[in-house]
Amino acid sequence: MSTEITTQRAATGLALQTFDDAYRFSKMVSASEFAPKDFRGKPESCLLAIQHGSEVGLSPMQSLQSIAVINGRPTIWGDAALALVQSSPVCEYVREYTEGEGDGLVAVCEAKRKGYPQPTVVRFSMADAKRAGLAGKSGPWSQYPGRMLTLRARGFALRNAFADALRGLITAEEAQDYPVSVTPPEPVVVRQEKPQTLAPRDATEDPMGKAKLAVSKAGTIDALDKLRTLVQLRTSEGTFTQAQHDELVTLMHHKAEMLIGDNGQEFTHEAAEHEVTA
Repeated sequence: MSTEITTQRAATGLALQTFDDAYRFSKMVSASEFAPKDFRGKPESCLLAIQHGSEVGLSPMQSLQSIAVINGRPTIWGDAALALVQSSPVCEYVREYTEGEGDGLVAVCEAKRKGYPQPTVVRFSMADAKRAGLAGKSGPWSQYPGRMLTLRARGFALRNAFADALRGLITAEEAQDYPVSVTPPEPVVVRQEKPQTLAPRDATEDPMGKAKLAVSKAGTIDALDKLRTLVQLRTSEGTFTQAQHDELVTLMHHKAEMLIGDNGQEFTHEAAEHEVTA
């Protein structure tokens, strides 16, 4: 892949032949006071500005001074745009003048392209500026309204007549006047946590519940005896506390009495506290 920097027509000044040359130069400039404020410490932005400038015939330093990123879009300052058009071989002339005064002030730009019978004429008036919400804005529109009208008429006329020379770049002055679309942040919804309520535990999910259920379902003394042995084992393992063990033993006694009353069998429960291993 070629690393040559694209150049539409020969530009005076330093010639950067490869991508590496351009990047090293961009790093050097971005670290110096020669870089415009928005390019300082940003070698990648410097490199892209140099590339944009080279495509319309600007030297590296001219590119850095003439190309600007406004609202996320590469642009060219109005004076540099005029210089590019005037140096184009297809430009016959560019004339700029104003008419009227005050609220009736109108800026006119005539751009004549060779081979075209009539020049491209654009007028931009103070009335146009008011409709666009520009008149009276703080900054240049309040301090130099005539100059700003001229730049707006120039930008339109040059783009209409010499789009090939500007390669789609609009003037920075025009881009600065466009409203910036800001996407409002999504509202932060503070969700209040509902207090967690403990659902009644299923007896089958609780060891104590399981044991009680098993005792209630035991149908013979032998079954109760096996349960007693199992409860004693689980108590020694720490599954049941001593109080739970005693509660289950009591339940087993009651269940045994019920079974004995039903079939006349005896239930001898030998589990005593000293038999339970903690």
